[in-house]
Amino acid sequence: MPSPAADPHCHVLVPCAGHGSRAGTPQPKQYQTVAGQPMVMHTVQALARVPQLSTGWVIVMAEDDFEWPQAHWPAHFRRQACGGATRAASVFNGLSAMLAAGIPAQDWVLVHDAARCLITPEAVTALIESCRDDPVGGLLALPLPDTLKSQSLAQGHARVGSTVPREDKWLAQTPQMFRLGALHAALSAAADTGFAGITDESSAMERQGLAPRLVPGSAHNLKVTYPADFAFAESVLKGRP
Repeated sequence: MPSPAADPHCHVLVPCAGHGSRAGTPQPKQYQTVAGQPMVMHTVQALARVPQLSTGWVIVMAEDDFEWPQAHWPAHFRRQACGGATRAASVFNGLSAMLAAGIPAQDWVLVHDAARCLITPEAVTALIESCRDDPVGGLLALPLPDTLKSQSLAQGHARVGSTVPREDKWLAQTPQMFRLGALHAALSAAADTGFAGITDESSAMERQGLAPRLVPGSAHNLKVTYPADFAFAESVLKGRP
């Protein structure tokens, strides 16, 4: 591991302990086959092609019984069985494991969803180059392209409550890139509440009074969530070289 005096290195942490109930799959959605292999393997392989990333940490449950493919598993990635009951808990446990392994607190960690299997090395590199000299860090995000509505419920139906200005609205994506020690401390401050209200890493940093940088991402970098998303992801992956 690099010494604290060395230039900060970059690492990636992939929480992979969820069940993805909205996906309607018979197994956790990250293990569902997409374009010939488990979805998470597309994610891992894309991240492994980012030259700036020194190590990769895939956070799974202790009782994970998935038969991980050995072929094409990147040598600088490891699976860490410390997943928690929520995504935030898995990230926090993973960050704790990284610190315990001797990774310096000043190193950068990029947290990326296992289900964002359409991420490209170029997008991750753009995030790193944009944020490596930033005092806070940042995240890939997409300026909101559509008109945004709030809802009201009337007689059991959702109806338009109002039109919400979209000029300053962004859709948060991953990776989200912060200093390892700073992100660990931000999540630790929310641990006693069960990470209530922590929907991503940026939200934890925002609670510390910080303003992460927004780096434009791509509409292709969606989080596979619903059954129709699998067909879209498969089409995109099969269309790539």
